Amino acid sequence: MTNNRDFDSVDFYNIDELLTDEQKLIRGTVRDFVTKEISPFIEDWYENSHFPLEIVKKMGETGIFGPNVDQRYGGGGMDNISYGLIMQELERGDSGMRSTASVQSSLVMYPIEAYGSEEQKKKYLPKLASGEILGCFGLTEPDFGSNPGGMITKLEDHGDYYLLNGSKMWISNSPIADIAVVWAKDENKRIKGVIVEKGMEGFSAPKTEGKLSLRSSLTGELVFNDVKVPKDNILPRKDGLGAPLGCLDKARYGISWGAVGVAMDCYDCAKKYSLERKQFDKPIASFQLVQKKLAEMLTEITKAQLLCWRLGKLIDSGDVTSSHISLAKRNNVEVALKIAREARQIHGGMGITNDFPMMRHMMNLESVITYEGTHDIHLLILGNEITGIPAFS
Repeated sequence: MTNNRDFDSVDFYNIDELLTDEQKLIRGTVRDFVTKEISPFIEDWYENSHFPLEIVKKMGETGIFGPNVDQRYGGGGMDNISYGLIMQELERGDSGMRSTASVQSSLVMYPIEAYGSEEQKKKYLPKLASGEILGCFGLTEPDFGSNPGGMITKLEDHGDYYLLNGSKMWISNSPIADIAVVWAKDENKRIKGVIVEKGMEGFSAPKTEGKLSLRSSLTGELVFNDVKVPKDNILPRKDGLGAPLGCLDKARYGISWGAVGVAMDCYDCAKKYSLERKQFDKPIASFQLVQKKLAEMLTEITKAQLLCWRLGKLIDSGDVTSSHISLAKRNNVEVALKIAREARQIHGGMGITNDFPMMRHMMNLESVITYEGTHDIHLLILGNEITGIPAFS
C-alpha cells in the first residue's frame, strides 16, 4: 500500500509570517523529502515492520541530522525553529522516521557536542551528520524508566579503561547503531556518559520484536558484559543526572513539533475525505458533528503551532526551562492523539485501513506519549514547577 495523497499545510493564524525565508526553505526541503522518500512507502514499511537502511544516508545528505550542530563538525548551524520544522515534517511522514532522526540529532550528536572532547567531536560528529554512521542513546533500563537516577548499569575504573556492565532497553536505532551514548554510574555513584562502539567485546544490541507501534523504526536493547571502554570514550565536560536529562529536553522539544505534523496530516485527511464522502445525498462535511470535529482539530493545531514557535524562541534566547518543554511535549502529543482518533472516526470503516494514515499515526503516538517522559510524568514536572513540591520523590 502506498500513500500518494497530496498534503495541504495548515496555517489558520498566518504563522508563516513569523518564520524567516530560510526557515520556510528548510521546511520546504524536508517536506519535499518526505513526499518523495517516505510517504509513498511508509504503509508498506509499517505493515512489514521494515526499517529502510537506505533512509539513513538520504537523511544525512538532506541535512536532517544535527541541523543545529555547529557547522565545523558537519552540522547545519541552524536555529531551533528550523530544527522544529524539520521534526514536524518528518513526523507528518511517520513518527518512526522522526524518531530515527531525533535520536541521532538530539540524543547522540547533542551530548557529544555539548559534553564531549574536541577529539570526540571531530571523530564522530561529521560521520553522524552525513549518515555514514548511526547512533543510539542508552538511558532507560528494564527496572528504571521514569526514575532514570536509579540505574544500575555501572562503570568500574581499571586504570587504562573502564569496565561497563548492565543493560538498557527500549532503545531506538540500537540493533543497527554504530555507536551508543550510554549512561552509567561509576564507583562513586556518579552518572557518566560513555561512547560505546559496535564491535567492542561483550557488547550486543538484540532487536525488540512484536512491536505494534513505531514499526518502521528499529528498537532494541543494549547489553554490556564486561565491556572494556577506553577512557578517551568518556564524555568529559558534564556528568550527573542533569547530563542525560539535558539531552532529553532537546528530544522532547523536537517531539512537540513532530506531534503537530501528525495532527496536521490527520486533519488534512479528514477535511478532504469529509468533502468527498457522501451520505444522505450530501457530503458528510455538511453535517454539524463533522464540522465540530474539524473546527476543534483546527483550533488545537493552531494552539500547538503557536506553542512550538514560542518555545523555539525561548530556547534560542536562552530563557527556556525544562518545565516549558514538558508542557509543550505533553500538550501537543495528547492533542495529536485525539485528532488522529477523531479523524479516524470521520473516515468510518475506511479509517482502519492503510489506505489512510490515521491508525498508523494513532499506534505510533501511543509510544510517543510514553517515551521521553510519560504523559503523567510531564504533568508532575509541571505540578512541581507550580507548587515547589515534587510528587514523584
